[in-house]
Amino acid sequence: MTLKSFEQRNGNLVLPGERLGVIEEFIPDSGTYVKDGVIYAKIIGRALMDMLNRRVSVYPLNEGAVVPRIGSIVVGQVGNAQSDNVLVRIFQVGAKKKMTGFFGGILHVSDVSERYVDSISDACKPGDIIRAKVISGKNQIYHLSTADKNLGVIYAFCSLCSNLLEQRRHEMYCSKCGNIEKRKTAYDYGKEVL
Repeated sequence: MTLKSFEQRNGNLVLPGERLGVIEEFIPDSGTYVKDGVIYAKIIGRALMDMLNRRVSVYPLNEGAVVPRIGSIVVGQVGNAQSDNVLVRIFQVGAKKKMTGFFGGILHVSDVSERYVDSISDACKPGDIIRAKVISGKNQIYHLSTADKNLGVIYAFCSLCSNLLEQRRHEMYCSKCGNIEKRKTAYDYGKEVL
C-alpha cells in the first residue's frame, strides 16, 4: 500500500479480518493481530494509522455496529454465479438496519429451498436482490439459506434486458421483452422497500 492509501484508510470503519498493513511498515497495536506478516483488524472499529510512530491500531466503536450473525435475516445482491452457488453482497441486516460496509455471503443450491432445486440459476441470478438467513460463519464467510417462504428473491431482473420481472404464478415474466424465467421468490416479492 502507498502512503496515500494509508491516509485514506485512517479513521475508516474496519471489520475483523480486514487487512491494515504489513509488519515491515507498521507496528501492530491494540485491536489488531498479525498473521504471516500481515496486520489485520481484530475488532470492529476505526483504523488509526500513526504515521509518526509507524503504529496501526483499531479503536472500538462506541455505538453497536451492525454485522450479520448466525440466525440473522439479511438482504443482499447476488453477484458471481457458479453451477452450484452464488456470491451475495450483504448490505442490510434485520429490519432496515443498513450497514456501513458490505459483507460477503454464499448461497449454495442445497440451501435454496426445502424442495430439490436442480440448478442455482433456477433460484436466483446475478443482480437479483435476495432476503436470506445466515446459517453459518464457517471460513470467515457467511453461509446463507433461502429455504423458507419469507426468504428468497425479493426483486428479480430480466437476464436479457435487465427490466424488473413481474411474478405470475410460478414463473417470472418480463413485461418489456416477454422473457420468462424461474426464481425462488419470497412470499412478499416486490413489496419490500429498500
